[in-house]
Amino acid sequence: MSNTLLVTGIGELTVNNPQAVDNSPGAESTPEPYADAAFIVERGSEGEDGRIVWFGPAPRAPAADERLDVLGRAVIPGFVDSHAHLVFAGDRAAEFSARMTGTPYSAGGIRTTVAATRAADNEQLRANVRRLVEEMARQGTTTVECKTGYGLTLDDELRALRIAKAECDAATFLGAHVVPAEYADRRAEYVDLVRGPMLDACAEYADFVDVFCERGAYDEAETRLILDAAKDRGIPVRLHANQLGHGPGVQLAVEYDAASADHCTYLTEKDVEALAGSETVATLLPGVEFSTRSPYPDARALLDAGASVAIATDCNPGSCYTSSMPFCLALAVREMHMSPGEALRAATLGGAAALRRDDVGHLAVGARADFTVLDAPSFLHLAYRPGVPLVHSVWKNGDRVA
Repeated sequence: MSNTLLVTGIGELTVNNPQAVDNSPGAESTPEPYADAAFIVERGSEGEDGRIVWFGPAPRAPAADERLDVLGRAVIPGFVDSHAHLVFAGDRAAEFSARMTGTPYSAGGIRTTVAATRAADNEQLRANVRRLVEEMARQGTTTVECKTGYGLTLDDELRALRIAKAECDAATFLGAHVVPAEYADRRAEYVDLVRGPMLDACAEYADFVDVFCERGAYDEAETRLILDAAKDRGIPVRLHANQLGHGPGVQLAVEYDAASADHCTYLTEKDVEALAGSETVATLLPGVEFSTRSPYPDARALLDAGASVAIATDCNPGSCYTSSMPFCLALAVREMHMSPGEALRAATLGGAAALRRDDVGHLAVGARADFTVLDAPSFLHLAYRPGVPLVHSVWKNGDRVA
């Protein structure tokens, strides 16, 4: 039996109505916050999503079964973290220390995590995912995508994907993360394993298939083979693209109608034009640049061209071990020249687009009731007060989760 919850006393409500988005070049892409607003959540029966059924001026709010007064705090949609690698064991703190003293990042440390992950049992891996998802929730994240990629055997990738599917909102098969050490001299055999038996076993659980298309990982020809195999099975794709240098990743993502091209650190004008003329979301991961001392992506060029942009954490034990979307939002404003409103939209509605979801990232009528209450009068404080724990409470499907 359903019941309703009126959320009122809101100092500033950011709805992010997707119907109001205009991605044409030069269009305003910042949220339109409402003052003295309220909204009503209808909680479904067990197993059903809680949904937004009304929003508007607080004095006009209809009656509801329950009432939540947030006492003048700002309310935003829950963050949508559309890029994370959570199924792993161990850490790489020593690698981070080495980077901070001059060793450049090359992605080679992934194999260290592969060894630790293979040695861990299912319960250790599941507990780590749950720990990180809970950590994300405490910082306002209500939707989490999780990739595999630290198993790199059929059995290890399959168990990782099953865990990701059970614990997160979207699960991505990334058997093509790096080529494992035992296949170093047999790359073609490993690519055939990924696009054949491994993908066959994992297809049931995969919402997306991803490839790390990068020097030191997979080249264009190898990437095409894996993307073709995913498309043949009807599984949507996404790509790690243009992180370590210029390359074919972004163009391939657009060609294959990928849900997202992730990283986008090194872009040419043609890459920007291709993204702007497509449905592929440019997912930017500023925490990686912070943690690797790499150049930041040119978010301004993407936004000014009319491309769809998302922000995500890329939470992983190597290149970016943060679970904090507020931190990444603040970096996007400070280092990538996004306005606070653009960054908030990218961290919510942009992330939803990167997952091809239309029910999260906004609080318009019909959306899932995923929202975050801030201990601040405005969302502007997320970038204005970086590093400060401003999340007061977090609600998913109309129920409090943090």
